Amino acid sequence: MLERFASPGGVTVWTDPGLAATGVVIAFSERTGGCSSPPFDTLNLATHVGDDPNAVDANRTRLFDSLGIANLRRDLVTAEQVHGERVAIVTSADAGAGALTDGAPPIPATDALLTDRAGLPLLMMYADCVPVILVATHPGRAVGVVHAGWRGALSRLPGKAARLLASHAGCEASDLRAYIGPHIRACCYEVGDEILSHFCNSFDTIRAVDGRLDLTAAVRESLIESGVGEQRTAEVGVCTREHADMLFSYRAAPVTGRHGALAVIAEGE
Repeated sequence: MLERFASPGGVTVWTDPGLAATGVVIAFSERTGGCSSPPFDTLNLATHVGDDPNAVDANRTRLFDSLGIANLRRDLVTAEQVHGERVAIVTSADAGAGALTDGAPPIPATDALLTDRAGLPLLMMYADCVPVILVATHPGRAVGVVHAGWRGALSRLPGKAARLLASHAGCEASDLRAYIGPHIRACCYEVGDEILSHFCNSFDTIRAVDGRLDLTAAVRESLIESGVGEQRTAEVGVCTREHADMLFSYRAAPVTGRHGALAVIAEGE
């Protein structure tokens, strides 16, 4: 379901072209095609990492242009991501929250954004944590974006967000589509014994192997528990740490930018 596309300007994203008929646009961005200087080169989307604010604003504009949703740029909604488990329902009153570096602030202390309103793009940012996009298309349309680091995965935030989105859209969680973006995978994610023990005790699919944590398995199990079917879940399957040339990775370089996960109901009924 997910395919990789590069715009003429060099912005590269993973998206599901099959959603076009529903009026929904989703994207997981890579780090190329922007204007930020090292170590944020080049398509850094985050305002909190020390990058030039003008470059961040320009990079977000380039992403929107590449997706054909330039008209929605100023209504972008972002969040102050804190590795918590708060889910915010975004309404028209939130339009533009965090859209511009000198504008309204992002939604505070939130790690999942959901909306059923057309024209409100949701964006969250990552550099190893797990991006999850949730989409409902019937009977009502709704989208969600989730930021799941190890704390969010352990608290089953993706599954919690899926249940809330399904309820908001008037469908079953089994009707949702889920997309898991690029993140650090078990091959590169070493954690302490205490953290690993928490996961082993909480998830059937997690095993203690060489001190490495499989966040992918935890997120998938959380989604399955919520009712989202495996056959309706797509995954980019790329490790950020292994591919730090194409994606931002905090483990590879603590001072770095952030790529993003974006979802929007771009068209009316």
